[in-house]
Amino acid sequence: MTAELVRGQNHPLSEARLEVRVSAGKPIVAGATLSDEQGKVRGVEWVAHPGAPTLPGLEVSKQAAADHRLAFDLDALPETVHRVTVLLALPSGGAGPVRFGAVAAPFVAVTGLDGREVASYTITGLDTESAVVALELYRRQGAWKVRAVGQGYAGGLAELLADQGLHEARQLAGSINEAVAQGLARSVAAPPPRTPDGDRSRQAATSAPGPDQPHTGPQIAAGDATPQQSPYDAPGPQGASAPQTGYQGAPAPSDPSAVTQPSAPAVGGGINYSHPGRQNAAPPPPPPTAPPAPPGQSAQPVAGDATGWSMEERLYNQVWGMFEDLARTAAAYRSAVDFADSRMEQELDKVLSDPRSRIGGQGDAAREVARAKHAQLVDQARMALDRDLAQLAAEAQVVEPALPAAYARWDNPVWHGYRVPMEIPMALRLGDLHLPESEDLSIPMLVRLPLERGLWIDSGRAGLDDALADSDQLRRLAMDTAVAHAARLLAVYPVGEFTVHVIDPAGSGASSLAPLVQSGVLDGAPGVGAAGVADVLAKLTQRVDLVQMAVRGGAADSLPPGLDTAEQLLIVNDFPHGFDDRAVTQLRYLADEGPAVGVHLMMVADRDDAAAYGPLLDPLWRSLLRLTPVADDHLADPWVGHAWTYEPALVPPGSQVLQQVLAQVAAARRSWNR
Repeated sequence: MTAELVRGQNHPLSEARLEVRVSAGKPIVAGATLSDEQGKVRGVEWVAHPGAPTLPGLEVSKQAAADHRLAFDLDALPETVHRVTVLLALPSGGAGPVRFGAVAAPFVAVTGLDGREVASYTITGLDTESAVVALELYRRQGAWKVRAVGQGYAGGLAELLADQGLHEARQLAGSINEAVAQGLARSVAAPPPRTPDGDRSRQAATSAPGPDQPHTGPQIAAGDATPQQSPYDAPGPQGASAPQTGYQGAPAPSDPSAVTQPSAPAVGGGINYSHPGRQNAAPPPPPPTAPPAPPGQSAQPVAGDATGWSMEERLYNQVWGMFEDLARTAAAYRSAVDFADSRMEQELDKVLSDPRSRIGGQGDAAREVARAKHAQLVDQARMALDRDLAQLAAEAQVVEPALPAAYARWDNPVWHGYRVPMEIPMALRLGDLHLPESEDLSIPMLVRLPLERGLWIDSGRAGLDDALADSDQLRRLAMDTAVAHAARLLAVYPVGEFTVHVIDPAGSGASSLAPLVQSGVLDGAPGVGAAGVADVLAKLTQRVDLVQMAVRGGAADSLPPGLDTAEQLLIVNDFPHGFDDRAVTQLRYLADEGPAVGVHLMMVADRDDAAAYGPLLDPLWRSLLRLTPVADDHLADPWVGHAWTYEPALVPPGSQVLQQVLAQVAAARRSWNR
């Protein structure tokens, strides 16, 4: 699970070969310094920067870019190096911003070569600083750790390098800026911006929602916990003697969790299109780009208009970009309204504090002026919001029909041409998200696969309007929602790579479970009664134990022949009915240990019903992503402080698409088992 660091916090590193991925929304310089046990940089030869991008065990980008991948091999560093400092700086002498307070908060993530995110840090609180120490990788008692630093320097690179103990700080800063300027001069002009306001910075994470994953950038906090966006899973380069970045002579392709328009490579410079998980393969052609819009008009939206190595990845990144754009524009609108309210209150207080203004019409006139200014500010903010919402709505209209089945609603025609896939998709749609300012604009809520956390389908009434549904209706809707999610998971996984188990102690979910049972896609009949609960839990607990022992012992090939190694999903309906103390303990064990070995929970329950167990189950609820069977504004976005309304991805009433898809899944399973 990704560690989301705050300033000063550290986290252990279990791997020696790592990448540090940086996203800032605007071109910045990325570099690194090596320092000894006393924290001193011994000379310019201990600094990796665009003019000298490679040191033993370390490589950085050769020019300024909005996104960077810095490659590290900690075992290859000299023994005298005890600390590696990752530094970021704004290019000097250009037309861009000169302080970090004028750009989006930089985001940095430490990942393995397989793309798995180890730790992340969003550098907030910067203002006049033009250089910042982002992270430190340091030795401690024979092991490496990463620490979030976030120390800014208003004096720029020169001040930062001098603080590192480098005597030639000013000369080195000048040579770095010169190398960056030469790189920018050689660069091909970037494509036109997608919106009249310039670049659209996209940081996905997740996290969030997907937006769960949403992750990094806006992340969705469900219940008591914030879901993590899992990284893109792809093996690293093979046979490399030292870590390499994706591009040689240009920044690496954009980090999937922080997507922006890529910087262009240098003219005449060779480009190595190697990419984790893809050997000797050139990337697909870039997505179609609409012609530049006439002055004063927005660019025509295009599906897949984001960076990525496949259309699926580009659409995923585009959806996350739309989510972030909506979050930003709503935050800007709310901030403008708050400013207008505060200004009007100050002006009215000033008027009322003068006794002379209460005589005659002077006070009334001042009040009218203050209210007119307030209305003007609010109207201007609303116009900007409406403009952005119209652009996003136009983009949603072209993106939604182009989504693959895993990302699409159940009423999307893509399901009518459904075929069992050969590969696991990057993400799964769990529903839609919207804000009060955008009731007519919904953003797909995507979570990364394989799942990193289970799901809790809330069948309770907490926070819901009394007019929505009675208790029985909510329980039925909650189970329908669980079945729709389980069917989607079965549909998007290759045959034999996903298994669903069901515990329904009282049989109350039989009608909702009918599509799964009748199609034959379940591992077995739903567990009913105390005996059924015990059987299913014992089977999955044994699987977790066996896989854990095999992995820890380095003997994954020695698993029993009949063991199902597919991803497992356990649907538990009407908890805690039918659960004794032993069953509750086993469920907690599956929740804690299962996700690491491919066993996930989907609880369909009212949390109040489980209150009898006291605090025993609190960690269980906090570890699950809470979803509701009806629209509810329970998903919190700590990035900009929004409460997002979630709507579940349900099958349209009367539609047979669920049965048709499950029939194909069942037929593929039968053929595979022959």
